[in-house]
Amino acid sequence: MSYELSYWSTSSLPTLFAVCGAYIALMMLIMCLFMYSKQRKNAYIYMAAAFFFIMTYEGLNIHSTWTGKSVFTPESDILRFIQLFSFVLLNISVVMLYRKIKTMHYWLPLLSAALLILPSLLPYTLDPIWQSIYFDGFQLAALYLAYTQVTPRIGQPIKYAIGLAVYAFSAVLQSIHTYSGGLSPAFQGLALALPVLFYSIVFFILFRRIVELMQSIYQSAITDGLTGLYNRRHFMKYLDHYASQELKISAIFCDIDNFKKLNDTQGHARADEVLKQVAAIMEEELDGIGITGRYGGEELVALVVDRKIKPEQVAENIRARVASESIVTISIGYSVLRKGVRGDELMKQADKAMYHSKTTGKNKVSDYRSLKASSTEPTESAG
Repeated sequence: MSYELSYWSTSSLPTLFAVCGAYIALMMLIMCLFMYSKQRKNAYIYMAAAFFFIMTYEGLNIHSTWTGKSVFTPESDILRFIQLFSFVLLNISVVMLYRKIKTMHYWLPLLSAALLILPSLLPYTLDPIWQSIYFDGFQLAALYLAYTQVTPRIGQPIKYAIGLAVYAFSAVLQSIHTYSGGLSPAFQGLALALPVLFYSIVFFILFRRIVELMQSIYQSAITDGLTGLYNRRHFMKYLDHYASQELKISAIFCDIDNFKKLNDTQGHARADEVLKQVAAIMEEELDGIGITGRYGGEELVALVVDRKIKPEQVAENIRARVASESIVTISIGYSVLRKGVRGDELMKQADKAMYHSKTTGKNKVSDYRSLKASSTEPTESAG
């Protein structure tokens, strides 16, 4: 959205704002194409198309001010088409950044394009003022739909509403210029600045959304989708890092007792609820002193990295809380890292200690150091 700048002023100000607008549009276009190459999200294609039109429009404005020749008349169908069609595409793309829409992104641009081309199909004897009124009516309808249908559906409604208010004020100034024949110098400068401000607001909305999406992708790559704890791969990365530094850390290995029976008798949904409840307890107990992860199935693990904290106390707190706050009990084993022990070996030690708890009564905590080195140690799961 912008104006035919050569009609507003003959100073360097129109060129300055047109260059700023074109530059922002170019940066947005490049950013959208780059993000589409990474995520294949249609929203980026629609936004890239919108800013391609905007960049083209501002390029025409720069040409007008540099050459002193008007490429289009103020009432030009092509000029208004670029202005309004880019606004439609921009709104569609903003919605698609936050929500999945089915077919609207196909038929709405086509319908908008048809409505914007319609005046060019009307008889040439039609008074140009009616064409301006027609485009203004389209612009008003587009603004209304943007406020009522786009703003409530996105994650940054206040910021986008401010952007739409800027766009609306700019449209008002454009209409005043068209129907009254001109604006005062102060309002001319404001009218030139408003489009750049609108582009900037959309830029910050897109930038923040990209950051949110990248954070979400990263988070999903390192965490378990059900419990929210670190997944096994990322947890082991942390463990290997601490172990390589030979820091005083402790590994805790937990296994929910009779979990298969819970699945069979009460269903997977109920079992998942219990698993999430146990994971939340572990997360609370390790808050500020270590990290937690899902090792696999009903096996949950933790790493105590605070030297001042006794791992046996943390393990006992977890066991006691699970027994009192949930419908299940939990068998736990732990082991303290010693010199020369790798991260995976430390986890195997904690696993053996947990298995000892599992096979000697369940709902208890075992220390790997206290286990008897015996060939009679169990080698099969106790369930």
